[in-house]
Amino acid sequence: MLTDETKESIRTAYTRLKEGLPGFRARASQGKMIAEVAKALSVEGGAAIIEAPTGTGKSMAYLIAGVEVARAQKKKLLIATATIALQEQLVQRDIPLYLKLNGREAKVALAKGRGRYVCPRNLAMAANSLQDTAQMGLGFEADLALWSKPPAERDKQVLNKLVGAFDRHEWDGDMDNAPETPGDLLRAMITTSAGGCTGRKCAQFMACPFFAARRAVGDADIIVANQDLVLADLTMPREEDGFGGVILPKPDEVLYIFDEGHHVPSKAIDRGAAEVHMSATVRQLSRLGRQIHAAYSLTDKEVIGKLALDAGDEKLQELSDALEELEKDIRLHWLPSPNDEEPMYRGSLGQLPESWVEHARVLYVFTGEIERWVGAVRRAVLEMTESGPTNEALSRELGMALERIDRQLRTWRAWSSEDREGGPPLARWVTLSGDQQLVCHASSVSAGGLLRSVLWENASAVVMTSATLSAGGNFRTFADAVGLPDSAVTLSLPSPFNLAAQARLEVPALRAMPDAREEHAQEISDWLAANLDWAAGNLVLFTSRAKLDRVLQKLPIECVRKVRAQGSLGKAQLVAEHIADVEAGKGSTLFGLASFGEGLDLPGKLCETVVITQLPFAVPTDPVGATYAEWLESRGRNPFIEVTVPDATRLLTQYCGRLIRTETDHGRIVLLDRRVVTKRYGERMLNALPPFARAIERAA
Repeated sequence: MLTDETKESIRTAYTRLKEGLPGFRARASQGKMIAEVAKALSVEGGAAIIEAPTGTGKSMAYLIAGVEVARAQKKKLLIATATIALQEQLVQRDIPLYLKLNGREAKVALAKGRGRYVCPRNLAMAANSLQDTAQMGLGFEADLALWSKPPAERDKQVLNKLVGAFDRHEWDGDMDNAPETPGDLLRAMITTSAGGCTGRKCAQFMACPFFAARRAVGDADIIVANQDLVLADLTMPREEDGFGGVILPKPDEVLYIFDEGHHVPSKAIDRGAAEVHMSATVRQLSRLGRQIHAAYSLTDKEVIGKLALDAGDEKLQELSDALEELEKDIRLHWLPSPNDEEPMYRGSLGQLPESWVEHARVLYVFTGEIERWVGAVRRAVLEMTESGPTNEALSRELGMALERIDRQLRTWRAWSSEDREGGPPLARWVTLSGDQQLVCHASSVSAGGLLRSVLWENASAVVMTSATLSAGGNFRTFADAVGLPDSAVTLSLPSPFNLAAQARLEVPALRAMPDAREEHAQEISDWLAANLDWAAGNLVLFTSRAKLDRVLQKLPIECVRKVRAQGSLGKAQLVAEHIADVEAGKGSTLFGLASFGEGLDLPGKLCETVVITQLPFAVPTDPVGATYAEWLESRGRNPFIEVTVPDATRLLTQYCGRLIRTETDHGRIVLLDRRVVTKRYGERMLNALPPFARAIERAA
């Protein structure tokens, strides 16, 4: 419970914020949010979902409440976001400003995963490999070679620059601040994953940027991290018991704030997804066998993990044969249509043919045996008293092999296990890649059960917030998606802006519906050419790349010259050029997909019209969503009304939110999808949108 002392410290902090920030305006929504965040965080197991529209000042609201409650309870405050931009804003601007205004001192750390830091061992190995053409010299060079193809000249130059900067202590190893940006091939070589990291066994441990950052996180009072890292930590089993507290502090010692919380369900589902590329896995087993032979030779052991080398080879062959048997069975039962662009076989309600399930049971047993053996082999290499480049490379490769084996094990476990009674089934499906390789997939269809066990029942207290979490104030869909406890508070705050006076929602009387692809694209193009102010700043949002390209092709050339389309350049460069042209009075129009529909901040004249070309319904072929929809239908529920429409409404609200970013902004939102007028669900979606002025044309 909140003590009087904590309440007073929160009131004092808010007063100092009002007095210290130039142009500050007290907003009832911000005050309400401060109070609700404080209440939720002050109760053990507290939980709240708070929808706070643009302009609420939510980051300062949760900092005021979160910092003061965390101080009072002697706990850590962890803020998890979905984007780097918000993480940097918090660490570089918002948190320092809050601490300065309140005369507080606190240790602040930005937590990132291993892949966001250079691995000093791999950096040195990559640099040495440029001079060492033999690589290793034990007869298995190809299996330990860092370069999958000869390095390009630019890769060599970038690598040398990074090595020099790191050795001279001019660069701290944070890949986001690298003095030169490496390409994907080089970046993968000089970073590492958890499997490729040998921790304290590594000779470079004390110089490792990742472990230096982890030590800083351990000492920090306020931690900012991305949601992927937080979810990864929460789903890691601890050695003693429970989950979490492996990378980050233990959940029961932490007050969690999830900003941009609408991303949490999909990210949590992605955490549990697994797949096996069949042909590639067989090839990797052959390479793994050669690496294990090298490990036996290097350690001079005849038996590792209770297996002699010959017996281990037999188990690898058993696994390889079992994979090929499953592949034959799948190809026998499933003949993809040659007309399918992305061929897929999805098990209805997650159920696969029984023979496939039987193969998966065998694969689960064989893969588990190989995982235990490879783990023992890697430990034997790590525990050698004498170490060198070969040991380092071999332990790295074996660790990465263990990560691949774990993904395989999770796939076969999902394929061979029975679904939990009463709960939604796992999605299980097979795809055929462009090179005709079979890929076996498995995934949860809902994050609710997972988040309930690892987050809500595990953490000291949790608050999730975002500008859009509900469908017009109804939180049911989001609550189901995150497994929200019944005791949790849900709150939708009103916008601090006068939206009815600042913005108008227009629905022109187009004739074509989105399913008439060519006709709809032509009407969009005609409307844009005739009605958009091409001398102003505009944003046009599409739900697919195909529709965006189709409209571009149909636009008059004089309009195309004013368009900056997503994908033609990096997002940051596109936005920078857009801003420059608008400020120079030339006019510019951004064409973007979903990622431009959220997080894009273009106030004032930078965006005076937002055009939404189509309602953002989920892709119907998504196997995870399709399996969940089937399950709902099997229980007499309507997935379209319960899930699809609310999710699309939330995204539509998010897209509309690109227009009004400040109290002085004015403009219009144009929706070129008549389904909001002609379909029964359309009225529900329109009513759930913010209170913009409306101009809905009726068909002639």
